[in-house]
Amino acid sequence: MPRITEEAKQATRKRILDTALSLFKSKGFEQATTRDIANEAGIAAGTLFNYFPAKEDIVMALVTVALARAAEEFAKQKREGASLEEDLFLNVSTGLRRLKPYRRYVGPVLETTLSPMVASASNEQAQAIRVAHLERVQEAISSHGQSLATWTIAMQLYWTLYTGVLAFWVNDSSPKQEDTLAMLDQSISMFVSWLKERGNG
Repeated sequence: MPRITEEAKQATRKRILDTALSLFKSKGFEQATTRDIANEAGIAAGTLFNYFPAKEDIVMALVTVALARAAEEFAKQKREGASLEEDLFLNVSTGLRRLKPYRRYVGPVLETTLSPMVASASNEQAQAIRVAHLERVQEAISSHGQSLATWTIAMQLYWTLYTGVLAFWVNDSSPKQEDTLAMLDQSISMFVSWLKERGNG
């Protein structure tokens, strides 16, 4: 039996993601089953599970790509002389913009992978998202001359605020999710004030 090439695997993976996204849009995340996705993608259910053990893993793959693109945008859009608050706001808001097509499906992902309550989850994609995001935050803080004796507490506080904003954004019905942006602004201001107090303490 011929071996499946890496190119063929990547093509199958992309087909699964494209099919799943289409079904999530038409049927909804809860209603679209893994069987539906496998049938539409023209593969066996067992093959689907080899790539993605659960629907949440499919969403995580979509989210991972979106946030990687957002990180690239953030690096390009960062302004010289911007405040720490502005840098942190831009970091999150570019991510929200990239995640917008998946807004209805991010809820289940938050509950099972990104929530600080399950920080020890074994999901590698979630861990990679968390690490990459927090590294950008630490870099921004350091570049603005802030130093902390305990990064762990700062990052736990930040991640709790960030996932809170995400959870709010999932169901935000305000025009262009303006309420989320206001909440994000307040959360970042609170976080930066806390940082500065700790730095001066």
